[in-house]
Amino acid sequence: MKLAHTMIRVKDLQATLDFYTDFMGLKETRRKEIGDEATLVFLADDAEHYYIELTVNHGRTDYTLGDQFGHLAFFAEDLDRVIEEVERRGWSYRKSRPELSSKYIFVKDPNGYDVEILERKA
Repeated sequence: MKLAHTMIRVKDLQATLDFYTDFMGLKETRRKEIGDEATLVFLADDAEHYYIELTVNHGRTDYTLGDQFGHLAFFAEDLDRVIEEVERRGWSYRKSRPELSSKYIFVKDPNGYDVEILERKA
């Protein structure tokens, strides 16, 4: 088996696309309208090995984040550069604890989902 995608419901499609494409570097690979009910937008990394499905349910603008969901995680080659960009945008973030061997930060996307950005170890 192979993982296909992760779906998250979003409140503001454009703000969410800006976050995941402009900041995270993903690209939109497909968009599908489900009648008047919803819009599905699929995003992928450059290799297109993994997809995130953004779902906008038309006529619904508020969701309650479930406490069963943890976070999305992405690798970055240069975490210091990512932190500079996060600070430039004025976003808050949480850094990894210094005693841990992993170097990462957490930011929130426009919908409140936690996004972990890990520095890829050489």
